[in-house]
Amino acid sequence: MLDTKKLSVQEEYASKSICYGCGPANSNGLQIKSFRSDDGLDLWFKPKTEHQAFPGVINGGIIGSIFDCHGNWTAAISIFDDQKLDRFPSTVTANYSVTLLKPTPYGKMLYFTGKTKTLSNNKAEVEMNLYVGDLHCAIGKGLFIAVKEEHPAFHRW
Repeated sequence: MLDTKKLSVQEEYASKSICYGCGPANSNGLQIKSFRSDDGLDLWFKPKTEHQAFPGVINGGIIGSIFDCHGNWTAAISIFDDQKLDRFPSTVTANYSVTLLKPTPYGKMLYFTGKTKTLSNNKAEVEMNLYVGDLHCAIGKGLFIAVKEEHPAFHRW
């Protein structure tokens, strides 16, 4: 499971990021922490009371925000490693989708996976999954792109 002594990719590559979903510097955000795995990134997230849509069920927008950021980081790590870059790429979301399979229960640890399915130069297609124990609650898919210096997100890390 989670090695708490190890830095998340967000802490390692973007410690000053203010992103709502993944920014370590945003004390009001979700502050997700994604960790390298054998075939992508893993993340464990314990929702707060205010993350519920209604009593006992996590809001789909929270799940979507986590998929967006976790997928983006999965893509960035894939591009970084594949191209053996000296500078960590700044990636943005081109599109993503979320399919909610079952209500995601509140009060449990959420486990997200991120795996790059296709990779080409500055683009990565990523698949994300959400589990609560053995319950498969959601699937996400997205296209993430590494941007060039003239893009406003280029210097965000």
